[in-house]
Amino acid sequence: MNVETIVKELNLKVRSVSDKLNNNVTGGYTGDLLSDVIANSHEGDIWITRQVHQNIVAVASLKEHAGIILTNSCDPTQETLEKANQEKIPLIVSDLPAFELTGKIYNLLGKKD
Repeated sequence: MNVETIVKELNLKVRSVSDKLNNNVTGGYTGDLLSDVIANSHEGDIWITRQVHQNIVAVASLKEHAGIILTNSCDPTQETLEKANQEKIPLIVSDLPAFELTGKIYNLLGKKD
């Protein structure tokens, strides 16, 4: 599954690099503590967070995430948007809280067992 499919299925708002929505999503990680995300997330994950500062882009780039989804309608800072475009990391916004969004993405990825 790719980022674009998740965006369409869940009616999410793309805020940066829409040409990278074909990135393959192989899993997901939900967390706000950057050191935890660095230690435990994986390449190809879609990262769900409420953090909006530009350091999230550095982490997503380091870990080669498929994209970042901000929860609760959180707006990224201008610096974050610029960094996401520069690093070619899709930055997406959802109205949903993290718990609900994580469950929906989990189900979309077919991991219902």
